[in-house]
Amino acid sequence: MAAEIEVEPRIASIADFRGSFRTLDGQRVEALEVYCRGCRRPYDEVKGQDCEEKVDNRHLIGGDQSTRKKRKLPPPPKGSQILPGERIQRRGIHAYMAGVSRPR
Repeated sequence: MAAEIEVEPRIASIADFRGSFRTLDGQRVEALEVYCRGCRRPYDEVKGQDCEEKVDNRHLIGGDQSTRKKRKLPPPPKGSQILPGERIQRRGIHAYMAGVSRPR
């Protein structure tokens, strides 16, 4: 199980250095990973800087999707044809009898 606890920068610095910190109630919490919640970068890299998070978090999904190149499909081998297969029934009793939705 994992849990995120939002803390102030002073406590985040202590947790990053020691690997643990104490809550206001005095309970000790082990910090396995300390990172900026906005840009998801390790705390020691962003310590003392403003967060570089963009409003739409495009940096987390690999940039702007509209300007990124699309994946290229490999061409079929020379001298081959792509033939459409038969229609697969995915619902109903026929699908069950064919084994589409039935566990092995």
